[in-house]
Amino acid sequence: MSDLAIENPSAKGAVLVIGAGDAIGSAICRRFAREGYKVFAARRNPERLTQLVEEANKQGWSIQAVACDARQEEQIEQVFASIESAHGPLEVVVFNIGANVPMSVLDTDSRKFRKIWEMACYAGFLTGREAAKYMLPREKGTIIFTGATASVRGASGFGAFASAKHGLRAWAQSMARELAPMNIHVAHVVIDAPVDTAWIHENFANADSLAENDGLVEPEELASLYLTLHQQHRSAWTFEMDVRPWVEQW
Repeated sequence: MSDLAIENPSAKGAVLVIGAGDAIGSAICRRFAREGYKVFAARRNPERLTQLVEEANKQGWSIQAVACDARQEEQIEQVFASIESAHGPLEVVVFNIGANVPMSVLDTDSRKFRKIWEMACYAGFLTGREAAKYMLPREKGTIIFTGATASVRGASGFGAFASAKHGLRAWAQSMARELAPMNIHVAHVVIDAPVDTAWIHENFANADSLAENDGLVEPEELASLYLTLHQQHRSAWTFEMDVRPWVEQW
């Protein structure tokens, strides 16, 4: 894991995004950074975040890349401890790892099933637990989990992914019920539609036309919803937000 140099804490606190991918994760990082938060973008290969960090520097935002395999308990613990000690309290933690890998029932061997579960569920458990450890003594904080269609229903060819996402949603529900009375907001975002990413455009013939007609979920718009969840007044907290573009069928 990369070292985190000591700097002055952000006035707004710190934000950690576990699973800062090229689309949703990076958009979340940009949105919070633009709002003035000190953002830490974590992924297994932090060199892939170079463009995001350079963009932030040009804009005067604060985004720092962090190397972390979220399936490894020791690495998760070290990331949280380093940020808390060197940069001030974590105000928001986002878990955004997907593992959307299609495969038939007979092609799903135990190794593949376990790997998908480790990425989409177990890593979320580690992230959520560690966030709670630091937020509970302060009685303040927001923890957001990214879900998918597979969080609420299984589809043909996505059994392993659906089981992991169902588990993540259940973990988030339990966390929300336990932590809300201690002033910790836990939320789960169900993205029930394709997101406007390079992979979607490369693999779906109608992706370009859908995007032109606002038919794909725009990462930047989605990221604004994460900020909204954090900014909600506690008298009207949302646990689950269900997101889809206007053309998507319910």
